[in-house]
Amino acid sequence: MPTPPEAEKQHTGPEEGDQPPSMSSRDAAPQAPPRRNPCCLCWCCCCSCSWNEERRRAWRASRESRLQPLPSCEACATPSPEEVRSWAQSFDKLMHSPAGRSVFREFLRTEYSEENMLFWLACEELKAEANQHVVDEKARLIYEDYVSILSPKEVSLDSRVREGVNKQMQEPSAHTFDDAQLQIYTLMHRDSYPRFLSSPAYRALLLRGRSTSSSEA
Repeated sequence: MPTPPEAEKQHTGPEEGDQPPSMSSRDAAPQAPPRRNPCCLCWCCCCSCSWNEERRRAWRASRESRLQPLPSCEACATPSPEEVRSWAQSFDKLMHSPAGRSVFREFLRTEYSEENMLFWLACEELKAEANQHVVDEKARLIYEDYVSILSPKEVSLDSRVREGVNKQMQEPSAHTFDDAQLQIYTLMHRDSYPRFLSSPAYRALLLRGRSTSSSEA
């Protein structure tokens, strides 16, 4: 007669894996997360090396102190009535005027698109730099602040231009952002500039110029 199979053990309590951890395992120090090697390209948004974090914090502090508060038009040389009227003739004339850029930047801030002007100005500053070490540093900071998809001030670039910038960032130069700068310039020209010419701020400047001309007559 075959021997019956061995009876199953009665379940008298929780399985070993279900029991709470012992005091020794509970008190054990948590294992440190594996160290990540810093990425080879410290301009990229994924880099978490402490060196890049220090640079990022220092540059942001200097940038905020440099850009805030926003200079008003009165902080620049007061534009003549002729200069104010010339801003309506072409976007180039507006952008070549320091007072014009200041007023236009104030307008962009009201439309929550001030980053377009800040990016354009940063590119102009980069193109005027001759020191390659400074060029590398400024290019990486511009990328981080205006091109990275993680930045709250990311400007609107199409995929072709963005891909070109990513490739050129392998060896940054003073002209790394030329295509991107042109695209943002065109965006401001076609989108924001017409609304600026119809804005109360620009109309007030025109009226002020007319009043000045009338009083001098």
